[in-house]
Amino acid sequence: MKKYSPQIENVYNILADEFKKNRTPVVDLIEVQTGDPFKVLITTILSARTKDETTAAVARRLFEHVKNPRDLEKLSEEKLQELIYPIGFYRSKARHLKKLPAVLNDLFNGKIPQDVDELTKLPGVGRKTANLVVAVAFKKPAVCVDVHVHRIFNRLGYLDTKTPLETERELRKHLPEKFWTTFNSYFVSFGQHTCRPVGPKCTGCPVARYCSTPNAPAVCQ
Repeated sequence: MKKYSPQIENVYNILADEFKKNRTPVVDLIEVQTGDPFKVLITTILSARTKDETTAAVARRLFEHVKNPRDLEKLSEEKLQELIYPIGFYRSKARHLKKLPAVLNDLFNGKIPQDVDELTKLPGVGRKTANLVVAVAFKKPAVCVDVHVHRIFNRLGYLDTKTPLETERELRKHLPEKFWTTFNSYFVSFGQHTCRPVGPKCTGCPVARYCSTPNAPAVCQ
């Protein structure tokens, strides 16, 4: 990552304002509606490689049956598959959800851990999911990097990284901690509405003046 520039604070503040105009990403929505770390964890697991609209609909249906880890134990894997379809990879996610209560009991006395490394011991939880749960559910500093964050920081020209994991490591070293808890929500929303993977809206982009590839969609793709 380039040496920290005050410009990234300007980008952050602009995207915070943009965030207020757009739909709240589904995991933030679940946290606001419930304040429940368990439901934030479940929703985050479900949301991987799935559109927010689909995740939100499936989460609402699932939470009619599942309020806590004990409720997951009562449901068969086949019933879980039925409840979370058409989530992407619904079969493997149902398998992870079925295993989750036992692992929580064995390792964490039934409680959702608040540490990234401990969260990754849970079935279906990678670093992105763990960081997001820590930031959203527990309001603790965590660098959550998904494809949106990875893409946008590289497009802006602040990073030259090849993978989200490499991006996470660089941001941990160089991005001021005061941004950690909320920056993922702002960048994901921006990535969904403006700085999209294909056909980004470079014209009229609110942070174009801070971008190394403004008004250059062919470069962005």
